[in-house]
Amino acid sequence: MLADLTGGDESRAEAAALKLAQLGESALPALKDLLASSKADHRWWAVRTLAQIPGSDASLFSAALSDSSVEVRQAAALALAEHPLEEAAPFLVRALSDADDLLGSLSANALIAIGKPIIPILLGAFECESSSARIHIMRILAGIGDYRAIPIMMNAMESDSAMLHYWANKGLERLGLDMVYIKPE
Repeated sequence: MLADLTGGDESRAEAAALKLAQLGESALPALKDLLASSKADHRWWAVRTLAQIPGSDASLFSAALSDSSVEVRQAAALALAEHPLEEAAPFLVRALSDADDLLGSLSANALIAIGKPIIPILLGAFECESSSARIHIMRILAGIGDYRAIPIMMNAMESDSAMLHYWANKGLERLGLDMVYIKPE
């Protein structure tokens, strides 16, 4: 099955990934070895297969978020959306600033899946991150819907960024605070 997984034939690799995932824990040593492969395609298939195994060690996905291959990083973020791990939050927040916007979106989805425990990390990161990462963070805050994000959302309503404004508005709507805001002069 490992030969099929790494052989380069996509349909055979997909079938092998599903069979290996059914083996569960007994497939873990071989898949962990593949994570250390010099070939990005092998690492990608390892992450893809591990994501299908219930109870997989999500810390493996956190490590894969630092992979040199953007495709492996994307697969890891997608896996963390399925296997949310609070300890992965700092890695996922860092990935929000990646040059690959798909990785940023997948990381945002994983952070939404983790939920309320990461609100303090997001609030602390908001001002430090790039403008694209701030947009992702605002989308995450809107998706989680926690009252601790209201001050940042209110400030974003005055932003020149249409995307920040949009996601702040969505978050405030979710919290039941969707009204017209007028700043007293």
